[in-house]
Amino acid sequence: MIVLNVLSAIWTFFATYVLQKAPYMVGFLTLLGYCLMGKPWYDTLGGTLKAIIGMLILNAGSSGLTSTFRPILAGLKDRFNLTAAVIDPYYGQNAVTAGVEEVFGKGFSQAMTLLLIAFIVNILLVRFNKITKCRALFTTGHVQVQQAATAYWLIMFALPGLLDNNTALLIVMSVVLGAYWAVGANLTIKPMQELSGGAGFAIAHQQMFGIRLSAFLADKFFGKDGGKHEEREIKKVGELEMPGFFSIFNENMVCTAILMTVFFGAIMAIIGKPYFVGTGDIEESTNFVWYCFDTSLNFAVYLAILQLGVRTFVTELTASFQGIADKLLPSSVPGVDCAVCFGFGDANAVTFGFLAGLVGQIIAILVLIFAGSPVIIICGFVPVFFDNATMGLVANDKGGLKACLIIPFIAGLVEVFGAAIIAGWCGLADYGGYLGMFDWDTVWPVFTFLMRYLGYIGVALVVIILLAIPQIEYRMDPEGYFLITEDYDAYLEHVEAKKAARK
Repeated sequence: MIVLNVLSAIWTFFATYVLQKAPYMVGFLTLLGYCLMGKPWYDTLGGTLKAIIGMLILNAGSSGLTSTFRPILAGLKDRFNLTAAVIDPYYGQNAVTAGVEEVFGKGFSQAMTLLLIAFIVNILLVRFNKITKCRALFTTGHVQVQQAATAYWLIMFALPGLLDNNTALLIVMSVVLGAYWAVGANLTIKPMQELSGGAGFAIAHQQMFGIRLSAFLADKFFGKDGGKHEEREIKKVGELEMPGFFSIFNENMVCTAILMTVFFGAIMAIIGKPYFVGTGDIEESTNFVWYCFDTSLNFAVYLAILQLGVRTFVTELTASFQGIADKLLPSSVPGVDCAVCFGFGDANAVTFGFLAGLVGQIIAILVLIFAGSPVIIICGFVPVFFDNATMGLVANDKGGLKACLIIPFIAGLVEVFGAAIIAGWCGLADYGGYLGMFDWDTVWPVFTFLMRYLGYIGVALVVIILLAIPQIEYRMDPEGYFLITEDYDAYLEHVEAKKAARK
């Protein structure tokens, strides 16, 4: 009994302070990897601390971006008397917490049990990747918590018959969510390896299917289409030739600062100084123009902090993960936060993708308002920035400027319309929020529909569809499929040989 109590206490501590905290989860994986590699204790300690600190820096940048934008969102909501659901992972998690007991008679703590079992499913699918073809381990703990909460609600909504059977409920949820984590992160390996030049990571976030779709559409309609259209001219964001003072847009920090000042300065001006005085954000004597300027510049500051965090930890994590891959998860890569890819490719594509997606979201919101939609969506910073900036970066890499603008714009429309449909249907809009990021506005509504109307057959279909995706991807390129994670240089030679064979 004493041993069980000790083990329970250790697990509770690990689940609370490591598994649910992305920096320490990354640090733990780095520590494990270096230990498996047999690194000296001082190298192991230094690498682990560097990975943790890098993630903390990244979180500081992300939190700063979010906290700077949220008062502006609140102003739009309060100033114009809008009652709406905010599409934001944190609002979505809060909505589940607020409504799950009232609607389903369940406690939120079970969502954390779901997280643990789903993570084990992810590990098993990657461990047996020669069979499953899943090569990426989902390591972003904060995202796992958000997704476990929303999946908890959606699956209970879809399968109310399971509410009286906790064991069956958790098994169904864990298999579906764990398969989604493994398959979704696996889909991002190819675009991320090509974007980063073989840095050795996948994306484990909220728009994994969106990333792969963006890469496919950009390459197919705007890019070289796998080498089939070598003559097609592609102008990327970084190649823009801007006359005169427009050349300052070639500098990432300056570009971000100017665009954010113009855009958010206009929004804050519409909201008006009295609102910000009333909320205590500023004093009556504060120069409002200067306040708008200063707030807008903070977006560039926090983005720079975020990129520093990426550079600090990504090298340690990917190096140490080789130890895990060699000993426990062969031919695999870590799935990390989408912000990691901002340190690669054309940095200005981040800003262009974000703004294109934001325009799409605003147009979609206006359509909902004028169409008299029962659910009005308020855009959240996390979806509008991290979804569309990531997809814009990938689209620019594959298809250039046009893809960087068009694909995130369409994604912005989808994010709002998809969130309005699913949040209103499942009831989360009544509690003020929904996760609202690309996969959860497209893939998960389809999953929910299948499970809601087909029951266990729907569950089986969802799992079969998910597990079939890596099998199909493998059969499209059996020789290069694992080579891309094991030896990227050899993979590039393989790709060139395939191109030459087609000519």
